[in-house]
Amino acid sequence: MNRREMRGEWDIRKMIPTDLEEVFSIETSDSLAPWSKKMFLDEMQHPFSYCFVVRGKDRFKHPVVGFICFRNVTEESELLKICVHPDYRQLGIGKKLMQFYIDFGRERGVRNFYLEVNSSNQPAIHLYQSFSYNPSGTRKKFYQGKFDALLMMRQV
Repeated sequence: MNRREMRGEWDIRKMIPTDLEEVFSIETSDSLAPWSKKMFLDEMQHPFSYCFVVRGKDRFKHPVVGFICFRNVTEESELLKICVHPDYRQLGIGKKLMQFYIDFGRERGVRNFYLEVNSSNQPAIHLYQSFSYNPSGTRKKFYQGKFDALLMMRQV
């Protein structure tokens, strides 16, 4: 199957404990501050948290190709984690996850969306800006004591 055939072949569903092997593999492939499996389990059980996975329909070698975790509290939401498996990037999965996140929050009355991102992660920053996120501050040397975190916000 070529990359063009892969577009649009995705389902988003709630993350369950049996997803953690795949989720953890994706998480450790890319993150400067990876969560442990226990951190994902704790987040899945937190009363204000939501964790979802993206799965390929039927014919993909990786059952989970991406995930997103966030917290909603009244009119505010914070994006905690979003990641797509390296083999499945540039297929619109990140956009699909972000649109799902925004829609999910809006349906529940969220008006302010927050996130932080490594200031050198231009693809992620571009993705967030495409969803009307704007810079709102920085945390100096936040990641590994070396990389700045760019704080971003989106208001409805």
